[in-house]
Amino acid sequence: MAPPVITVTRQYASGGAAVAQQVAAGLRWTVIDNEFVDEVARRAGLAPALVAEHEERAPGLLERLARTLAVASPEMLIASDAVPRAEQDEATIVKLTERIIAEAAAHGRVVLVGRGAQALLAQRPDALHIYVVASKPWRIRLAVERLGVDPANAEKVVDDTDRRRDQYVRTYYGRHRHDVVNYDLVVNTEKLGIEGAAALVVAEARRRQWR
Repeated sequence: MAPPVITVTRQYASGGAAVAQQVAAGLRWTVIDNEFVDEVARRAGLAPALVAEHEERAPGLLERLARTLAVASPEMLIASDAVPRAEQDEATIVKLTERIIAEAAAHGRVVLVGRGAQALLAQRPDALHIYVVASKPWRIRLAVERLGVDPANAEKVVDDTDRRRDQYVRTYYGRHRHDVVNYDLVVNTEKLGIEGAAALVVAEARRRQWR
């Protein structure tokens, strides 16, 4: 049986990343979010001497993923000091992201945030797929107060970010990100709060006897 994983898909500024962090803390799992994926890619693309520096320490999940990618997918690597990420072919970045998600999921006991993980792992038996939502006015307020978005542009940023995320999943996986039947739990952070939403996810993981 595959080790368990949790995927968190979120509407922009719904607090989904914070929910994921609290779920991971409650279960003592690892969060794989955008920063983690970028750091794995960066380390995997480092010069061998720099990678060796990381290997002098006991390798955590991040180092193990970076080493696996460096060995298995050298043609995909994003060399941070050679080619700016923005100039990389999008399909290459998608493949690299998929590889990181697949390797992390094989390790298990991870909370995967965004990046189409719910679509990529849709057929995985030991996966709990979460969709974090909230009303648009609440998300606009959160975008301004917590994410530092300019109030004059906040509604446009919320709409554009959700549209880009929807398009990513539709383009690469042929799925509609906002279709609630793709998820095991849909949690509304406006109604439940961040802590309440995270507590429901942790409770379901424990009900499944995931440790």
